[in-house]
Amino acid sequence: MSSFVDSAQLHAKAGNGGAGCVSFRREAHVAKGGPDGGDGGKGGDVWLEADHNQASLLGFRDHPFRRGTDGQHGTSKRQHGSRGKDVVVSVPVGTMVYDAEGELLIDLKGPGDRWLAAEGGLGGQGNARFLSNQRRAPAFAEQGEIGEERWFDLELKLQADVALIGFPNVGKSTLISRVSAARPKIADYPFTTLVPNLAVVRVGARSARPSDATEFVMADIPGLIEGAAEGRGLGHDFLRHVERARVLCVLVDLSEMAPRSPAEQLDVLLGELGDYQADLLARPRVVVGSKGDVAAYELEGVESISAVTGEGVDQLVGTLARLVTSARNEEADALEHEIVVHRPVAEEITLERDGPSAWTVHGRAARRAVRFQDLTDDQALAEIIHRLRELGVERLLTRAGVRDGDVVTVGALSFEWWRDEVGTGLDRGEHHRATRRERLARHGRLDLGGSDDES
Repeated sequence: MSSFVDSAQLHAKAGNGGAGCVSFRREAHVAKGGPDGGDGGKGGDVWLEADHNQASLLGFRDHPFRRGTDGQHGTSKRQHGSRGKDVVVSVPVGTMVYDAEGELLIDLKGPGDRWLAAEGGLGGQGNARFLSNQRRAPAFAEQGEIGEERWFDLELKLQADVALIGFPNVGKSTLISRVSAARPKIADYPFTTLVPNLAVVRVGARSARPSDATEFVMADIPGLIEGAAEGRGLGHDFLRHVERARVLCVLVDLSEMAPRSPAEQLDVLLGELGDYQADLLARPRVVVGSKGDVAAYELEGVESISAVTGEGVDQLVGTLARLVTSARNEEADALEHEIVVHRPVAEEITLERDGPSAWTVHGRAARRAVRFQDLTDDQALAEIIHRLRELGVERLLTRAGVRDGDVVTVGALSFEWWRDEVGTGLDRGEHHRATRRERLARHGRLDLGGSDDES
């Protein structure tokens, strides 16, 4: 089984937030000590981080699950729960992350780049947080928020200095084994190489001046066939590893066993590269004839090599080293890479109509507003109403045309929308006493919907 994997799936589950505590001081000589419930801790996040020490996505093939730990619950005496531990998942540099619909979310193309894959749930606030002059003994607290949970598709684009390109069985693996310590599988049949092989090539390492030595990464891309740009065979899987190579080394087979003449091979290979991504043809490239020791053809302007005998290999490696050095110099500004931390854009509050008289409010902020442990508590309901109004849910529902009797769902809370001469909002039966008392005391609206004019 190959140890190189360039596509995999990831299931990221952030930790849940801890629940807030409902507690009151009960100490000797302290009458009616008041609320002292602590907050719950935030759940651990799941981060992806590009790491040069990772060569492939092999670690996700059999174990795609990554979990953040949960936050601890708050306790009495205003003791807050501890935060859950974040999970940092190392992925190879050049990893692209897609959602379940195939949309590209992030490209971690620089070492150290980080992306927040799943955010941990916020801890719930304890009842001490809800103390006010109007609310002297709050007997409610928040539940911890559920951490995000998502599936992602991961794809790796290799970042090599030189990409070897050619038809199947043209001698790419033999060449890479000749110029480096890599030992790919070599055989006399097409498609011997089914996954890219990476190798480090050192030029001038034994010279009297070590500073003259050049080191670059060479990638042995599995053989391309005609139609690869349209996805024939494993064309797209192979070609994406060429996209980030600084220099292209195109090999054409000069032996009599070649399926096409060298000129036809070159036309097909360049055509496939151009069809897949036009700017690949503008990259620095070297065209070389392989199997020079058994050559039956010649191609004008193209030098031949023999990876078996070593003929012309040193000259080819020297040419590639000079092109790589030149390309690196041109990218000097880009090579001074600044680590970037990517965070998803905040989720907006939206409204969806589920039926003739049913509505659902979506959005993390709205779900956070209703995450109380006891949704039957009058004071908790009053706090929920206040939060939803502050978030603009009231205006959103009114503009959408909600009617009396419609059922509105926000997270775990469902309520019946109603309107009368003094207010609008939640189902009368659930909080009639508290809302009616407060509305009459204020002589105006308390709940969701309607205008702010006092009656």
